[in-house]
Amino acid sequence: MIIHAINYCPQCGCKLEQQERFGRLRPTCLQCNWVYFADPRVAVAVIVERENQILLVRRVFEQEKGLWTLPAGFVDAGEDPIVAAERECSEETGLQVKVSGLLDVVYGLEHPRGAHILIVYCADILGGELKPADDVDMVGFFSRNELPPLAFKTTRKILSNTKVLKKYYTEEK
Repeated sequence: MIIHAINYCPQCGCKLEQQERFGRLRPTCLQCNWVYFADPRVAVAVIVERENQILLVRRVFEQEKGLWTLPAGFVDAGEDPIVAAERECSEETGLQVKVSGLLDVVYGLEHPRGAHILIVYCADILGGELKPADDVDMVGFFSRNELPPLAFKTTRKILSNTKVLKKYYTEEK
């Protein structure tokens, strides 16, 4: 699903038409032959653990308002995804974290304003004060066995993947 429609050619200004190019329909300029390739939206999330509990945030905006998810957000153009993960966690929770490893990469657009690709990292707390900010109204640590109502299929998938989480929680830190 392409979220951001493009209607006119940035090369010559002509109206774009849907044409079969490179195996799928793509906006194409019939005047200069320019083809639009939509970039996927990439987001990052972090799993932060303290005393065998996982840090979660409660969303204040649609989609999934009032439900809980991992600290997460979009990667800015030109931004290292690791830096984006650390930034998003800080913006939403007040905690300064350092990414310690890659946990998973998940594909799937769940709503029109969402990401196509979610990169999930593990992170360790460096400091800061736990407090909700940005686009969340509550933050907290939860046991994996007593999670609050979760937003998004990807959140549920990540947190239910006990094989992946067991690997993370049993590795030496």
